[in-house]
Amino acid sequence: MKIIIIGCGKVGRTLALQLSEEQHDIVLIDTSSQRLQEFSEEIDAMYLVGNGASISIQEEAGIQDADILIAVTGSDELNLLCCLIAKRVSDCHTIARVRNPVYSQEINFIKERLGISMSLNPEFATATEMARLLRFPSAIQIDTFAKGRVELLKFKLKPEFGMDGLAVSELAERFKCDILICGVEREGGVNIPRGDFILKNDDMISIVASPQNSAAFFRKIGLATHQVKNALIVGGGTLGYYLAKQLLYMKIKVRIVEKDKERCEELSELLPEASIINGDGTDKKLLMQCGLPSAEAFITLTSIDEENIFLSLFAKEQSKAKLITKVTRIAFDSIIEKLDLGSVIYPKYITADYIIQYVRAMQNSIGSNVETMYHILDNRAEALEFSIREDGPVIDVPLMDLPLKDNLLVCCINHHGKITIPRGHDRIQVGDTVIIVTTRKGLQDINDILRKQV
Repeated sequence: MKIIIIGCGKVGRTLALQLSEEQHDIVLIDTSSQRLQEFSEEIDAMYLVGNGASISIQEEAGIQDADILIAVTGSDELNLLCCLIAKRVSDCHTIARVRNPVYSQEINFIKERLGISMSLNPEFATATEMARLLRFPSAIQIDTFAKGRVELLKFKLKPEFGMDGLAVSELAERFKCDILICGVEREGGVNIPRGDFILKNDDMISIVASPQNSAAFFRKIGLATHQVKNALIVGGGTLGYYLAKQLLYMKIKVRIVEKDKERCEELSELLPEASIINGDGTDKKLLMQCGLPSAEAFITLTSIDEENIFLSLFAKEQSKAKLITKVTRIAFDSIIEKLDLGSVIYPKYITADYIIQYVRAMQNSIGSNVETMYHILDNRAEALEFSIREDGPVIDVPLMDLPLKDNLLVCCINHHGKITIPRGHDRIQVGDTVIIVTTRKGLQDINDILRKQV
């Protein structure tokens, strides 16, 4: 497909890289020639310097025969205007990044009147991800499928769990829980394990299960499953506001440390149930006075990655809090992963995943849509949920008889609300949704899980 991306910032670059890997024709538009020049060696794309809201620039980019226009500049108004103009001169789908809470409350009206196919609020999506983690603090990462009926959870294997040396196939019998290990990260490598794969302490394990079965499994290995009772947030920007609002709704006590006095006054009005502290979140003495030693969750949301990382390391020494660390840049992600910062959240990955999910669903709108998609296992694998809409080669065949590609696992079948962790005799039916985990990126249809027959 031909995809025009307006805005070559962090999200725009992440999208361009991932979509170009999937063989789409990419056109990048930005007002900064330097920004485009810096990126031009990374992917083969068309680069245009100019205002993406200009009709002439969009026409030069080929808007008339484009399939999708994605506007992810730093301005909500510009993103909406870009999409409005695109819809007036072409039939392409349009996606806008909209961050302002005021617009977010009116987004259904805006989408309907402007004809926008999809809008995405990165801060709200990131806050939702963080709130989910604080509901189940033992997990490092939680992704949901089948409208919340299935979860993919990541945790670190510790000696006290008694799982060291166990084969994956032995877990169901040992713990009497219907779960499936779908990924193991070990010493920089990523594995989609078979039944004979042997687990080791310090592995990062990803499991698929219903919320009830995952909770039962964690209780049996000795991991806490209750949500936190209080949270200390450093940074009161838009993301801090969205997160605090969700946590207060969950009956979690919230304290926010924010440096800007005027912003503190705004937050006090917007979040009357939260405690707003005006001060420097990097002041160790202030954090101790704000109750860091007794905090059950500590979330760093400043605009500086280095501050967030060092604050989390400090909190790790001073408390037993669940740590969530926001990281914007990913140049040193391999090093960051080794620091044991709790749950490290990359907002631009969350944003990109939602958009790529939409793009893949567009590509095959008849047979099986990609309903949900996440990048997992240190971004080296994908977890996809396919909606099965018509007959095909995977339908009504025992999984053991399907010629599945390597490094791919059928993790779950949702049959009209009944969740099954599948075994070899289970079959996929029309009307099901199916969760696949694979290191093979770019699957667009459920039939892509099969090896090509010679």
